Amino acid sequence: MKFTISRDALLKPLNLVAGVVERRQTLPILANVLLVLEGDHLSLTGTDLEVELVGRVQLAGAGDSGEVTVPARKLVDICKSLPEGSNIDFTVQDNRVTVKSGRSRFTLSTLPAREFPNVEDSMGTHQFTVKQGQLRRLIDRTGFAMAQQDVRYYLNGMLWEIRDKHLRVVATDGHRLAMCTLPGKIDASDDVQVILPRKGVLELARLLLEDDADIAIVIGSNHIRATTEHFTFTSKLVDGKFPDYQRVLPRSPDKVVLGSRLELRQAFTRTAILSNEKYRGVRLKLTPNTLDIVANNPEQEEAEEAVAVDYDGDTLEVGFNVSYLLDVLGVLSGDQVKLSLSDPNSSALLEESDADDSLYVVMPMRL
Repeated sequence: MKFTISRDALLKPLNLVAGVVERRQTLPILANVLLVLEGDHLSLTGTDLEVELVGRVQLAGAGDSGEVTVPARKLVDICKSLPEGSNIDFTVQDNRVTVKSGRSRFTLSTLPAREFPNVEDSMGTHQFTVKQGQLRRLIDRTGFAMAQQDVRYYLNGMLWEIRDKHLRVVATDGHRLAMCTLPGKIDASDDVQVILPRKGVLELARLLLEDDADIAIVIGSNHIRATTEHFTFTSKLVDGKFPDYQRVLPRSPDKVVLGSRLELRQAFTRTAILSNEKYRGVRLKLTPNTLDIVANNPEQEEAEEAVAVDYDGDTLEVGFNVSYLLDVLGVLSGDQVKLSLSDPNSSALLEESDADDSLYVVMPMRL
């Protein structure tokens, strides 16, 4: 196997593929990236057995075809350290890879390509195509609400639901819920619900670089596959039952507050400074046209903010984790935000006042 490639053409796909490779792996081969050359088509594959990513690069000229696996991190570091615009010559001989560029020469150990694990290639039951920008918006709007290391493993991921030809994604950690629906219908046959693992969601988001380019999604019984012009991403699905998120959505909250997203975000950020570092609680006091935000901590320090809002209902006092509110205000983009409440023990519903594709639910805190 022998080929020449420009450093810059190799570095971008190599970086993304190496991102999937686990640093603490049980099998030595999982620390490697698989290089397969067929004529002038080079593919790079990385996997941790849960997630697999294949990047494709077109070479300027054909090389000697073959396949080999090399240490992913070392190859990335070598490519990064070489000067921009340089060419790299790869040669495989006697189970070693020689990487040459200019006056630099590196010899890397290899492992047999036949030992490289293949994430199963099953037929999908649901297929559809969306724009990368649309899919990234769904993930950006909801990903922050995924649990990190919850024993309820199905919460450490994101629900993808196709219902009535609409794609909706939902994430929750039990304290807050984020939901975003793709505007417009997709061309999918029947309804389905699957859970993508957290790592799969994060790796997929890194690939969505071209807003207007298409990405083809195939959902199978235990895998999801996403294909763009340059990458094929495959992830196992989480085997579990996602909670019924419809039951969490507040039913007819009667107290509706409209306020400036920027003003509220700044006020929450300032009051958060003096909130309890562990529980991050703030108290919201609603009176006609004013929202008072109060935070205090065990050192008897206190912060107070008054924000002018559009509200004409009864007075209400309710506590929330300020970090959860700030997370939502951080992903919304409209000028105005709509906050719907019913009583001190009920969840708050947050949404943009003009766009209606995203919904957020935050559970109250007892303060």
